Parts: sequence; structure tokens; C-alpha cells
Amino acid sequence: MGTSLRALRALVLLAGFYLIAVLMLGVLVAADVAATLWAPGVAMVKVYVCSVVLAVPVLRGVFLFSTARAKEPDGLPVTEAGQPELWRTVRSLAERTGTRAPDAIVLTGDVNAGVTEDTRLLGLLPGPRRLYLGAPLLTGLTEAQLHAVIAHELAHYGNTDTRLAGIALRGRAGVLHTVETLREREEERIAEERAIQEKAAEEAVRKGRKPKKIDAGRAGTGYRLMVKPFLAYAAFYLRATHSTGRQQELAADRLAARVAGRDATASALRETAALDAAHDFYMSRYAITGVDIGLLPPRGEVFGGLHRLLTAPGRQEGLAGLRDELPPAEPSPYDTHPPVAVRVELIEALPDDGRALDGRTLGDARPALGLLRDRERVMADLEGAVLTPKARAMARVDWPELIHRSVHARTEEAAEPLRTALGATGARATGAGALADLSVLLDLADAGRLWEVADHLPKSPEAARAGGRAAREFARPALYAGLRELTELALAESAGARWELSWSGPPELRLPDGGPTDVTAEPLAGIVADAVRPVVADEPDTRSLRELIDCST
Repeated sequence: MGTSLRALRALVLLAGFYLIAVLMLGVLVAADVAATLWAPGVAMVKVYVCSVVLAVPVLRGVFLFSTARAKEPDGLPVTEAGQPELWRTVRSLAERTGTRAPDAIVLTGDVNAGVTEDTRLLGLLPGPRRLYLGAPLLTGLTEAQLHAVIAHELAHYGNTDTRLAGIALRGRAGVLHTVETLREREEERIAEERAIQEKAAEEAVRKGRKPKKIDAGRAGTGYRLMVKPFLAYAAFYLRATHSTGRQQELAADRLAARVAGRDATASALRETAALDAAHDFYMSRYAITGVDIGLLPPRGEVFGGLHRLLTAPGRQEGLAGLRDELPPAEPSPYDTHPPVAVRVELIEALPDDGRALDGRTLGDARPALGLLRDRERVMADLEGAVLTPKARAMARVDWPELIHRSVHARTEEAAEPLRTALGATGARATGAGALADLSVLLDLADAGRLWEVADHLPKSPEAARAGGRAAREFARPALYAGLRELTELALAESAGARWELSWSGPPELRLPDGGPTDVTAEPLAGIVADAVRPVVADEPDTRSLRELIDCST
């Protein structure tokens, strides 16, 4: 399909949304005319009111669709003067791809790359181009793999995909934004109605009257009815543009393989899939693990610290497994990208081009991060461009302190239900802190009252109905977990134990040097677990746990 025909097709699909709205409004106007001609006065007024109520969501949908725009990702523009090697690489790849180089390169914080073009006349005339390049790609790929990624994106320029993307993206963004907003408005109306009814019910109870049953289901009916045609068209629109988008991606893959090499392109897809999972893990377990307590790693490490995880010896086996086991399933029937496994299979089926990934014939096995000058400053500046003002205002601490304080806070939260249950029994600690609470719990265990504490722990409905032995078995896992967390807190607060940073595995609780060699020589998690287990047995035995606390503190 030629460029002009694709532009016409995209325009027709875009206009279809307005046609749906015109038809819906036409039906309402026809109903008003019919009511004016044949309905009695009261019925006519009711029809008018219903028409207005139903027309508001339609008009709102048209307005939302008209004003919707695809959001440009946040990022850090890099100049040719500041990053000449990166720009030189992109210009060389553009020449080899047979297209005009982008006018701007923007670094982002995502494991992704993309291109945009601000076109005119429905995409028939070219405009300024931007290349978005995720910093994690620079961190985790080799230069050869990054060449393949960039060549793939530049191929969209050569195929005129981006010149039509303005229409297609506007349509996709418009239908999705409209449907989502109308649904949100429906939920808001229901919430408003529920709040009114709840307030009326409270007032009735206050005056000694029986409150009416709360039923807000009718609220938002107009939005609920009018969103259905838009929703149906959204599904049609996304499916209609689905096949074209996938063909464009596969064509870009083939061009990338010709420019950067078959093996480099296939390995880039494998590595990017693994990198995506590794990046998610890094962000949640390391970079933003302290956000809830207002902490971030040192400046530049939110994105720059990813390389520490990727190079950790203990992570290599897991990364290799991610590269080998690609996700085969489609994440969504509307996704314009074919499954990674399919793309890799098609690329690897291409004829051998003699550019193998052995570092000798390929020649570009160097880390792609080497293309950046002053990497630490760039990663720090990227944080300023991407992070929210609230995140940028958070305190910065070094990695060991971040991990210790973050895990300590989560352990406190996990131990809170047990400490609350302890207070519900009426038992009182002689001091403050986890060690005092632990001592009281051990005393209660020795007195045969530990299951009295367990009875005050949060229960599932099934556990709440259980009694006798069954109730104890329901409570035992929660009691064991809470007691383990409380013991670790006591060791941290009273014995100086710290959760130590490990890039190869989870944080490990350890006592400081100088303590008992049989305790400081290994992580405390296993020792604590072994000491806590007898305490929650049918016949509690607190000796091992008491000995651990005594020798540690």
C-alpha cells in the first residue's frame, strides 16, 4: 500500500470517530423531533431532558477526541557538541539505512527506543525528527546491538511510517483517551451519588429514622450508554491499524538486519527482552526501594546503577535464562509489535551474512555506554529531566545505607500486626522497642499464652470461622512470619545488625564484626528462622531464640 493510500486510510479511520458521534446526535435529534410532533407535553419534556443527558457524553467525547494528543516521553536532549560519538553513530546508521538523520536525540529512562516526526498535510510532507533512546539500552547493550536497535527505528523513517504516524497515533490516542475519560466520568458520577446517599442515610440515622438502601447504580447511566458505541469503534480502530503496524515492525527488523547484521539484530532483541525484565527488577528492588521513606540512591545512580546489577556474578545465570526463554505470548491483541519470539525467529531464519557475534568478525562487542561522554553527569542530568519534583527533592544516601534503611522500614511494617496483637492481649513491655516486645512474647510463650496473641492477628474469613486445631494451623504461618520479623528488628535495633547490600542476591542481615563467630560468619536470616521455628510449635520452646538474642546483644 503506497504512502498516499495509507494516509487516506488513516484519515478515513480518524473521521469515522466523528461519524459515530454525528449519528448518535442525529438519533437524539430525531427523537426530539418525533416528541415535538406526536408526544403530549409532559412526555415531550421528558424526551428533551433525556436527549440532553445523553448528548452531553457524546459532545464531551468529541471534544476529548479532538484535543487528544500522543504524549511525548520525558527525556534529556543531547547535543552533537556534547555527545559527538553518539551523534556520529546515529548519522552513520541513517546514511546506511538510506534516510535523513533525526534532528534531535533524546535520552529517556525506559528500556525502549522510538522515533517521531512532526509532519504536515496529513503526513504527506516531512517535518522535524526526534530519536528517543533509553539510557538502559546504552547500559545493557553492546555497540553492535545498539546499532541494530537504532537502525530499526531509523527504518521507520525510510518506510515513511513516521510520516503517517501522526494520524495513526492521534487516532489511537484519541479513541483510548475518550473511552477512558468517559468511563472515569461515569465512575465519578456513581461516587458522587453514593456520597449523597450515604450522607442522607447518616442524617436519617441521626434523626432516628430508618435509612434508605444505598444504590448508586443508576448514576452515570448516560455515560454508560454513550460510551458503548465509542468503545466498539475503539476496538475496531485498533484492530484495523493492527496489521499495518506489525508489517511495519517486521520490515524495520529486516532493514536493521541488513544494516547492523543478522546476528546483532537477533541478539539485540533477546538482550532487550532480558534487559526489560532486569530493569524492572532493578528499579523496584534497588533504585526506588526507599521511595516510601523518602530516600533515593546517590545522584546519577537511579539510572546509572543498573550496570551494577547487570555485571554482578550472581545474576549472570538468570540473565542468560531470560535471553534464551523469550516471552511467546502477545501482551495485547492491539499491540503493534509482534511477539519478540516471532521476530527473533524470523531474523534468525535469514541467510548468514558473515557478521557473527564472536567479537572478531563483528568487531563491535564494546559496551554501548562507551558512546556517551561524561556518563555520570549525563545520568544525573537525566534524573533531573525525568524524575518528578517530589522525587528530586528526596534525600540521597549511599547504596548500603539505602538498602539497610529500606529493608528496616519494611520489616517494621511487616512486624506491626504481631506487635498490635501483643498489645491487644494487655501484656505490657517494660521498655520500648522491638527487643522489649520480643521479650514479652517469649515470656507469654513460656506461660502457654502465645496462641492468645495469635488469636488477635488479622484473619481471613475462613480462618475466622475455624476453631481448635484448625484455627491454630491457620494462625501458625502468620505468627511465625511476624515473630521472625520482630526478631530481626530486635537484632538490628539492639545488636547493631544491618541488612547488607548485595547485587547478586537479596539483602542479608548480618551482625557487625566482633560478635560471636558462629553468628557473624553467616547471614542471620537462616539462624533466625531456625531459632523462631520451635517457638511456634505446639509445645513452644524459646531456648534457642533466647540464646541467639543473649549472645548477640
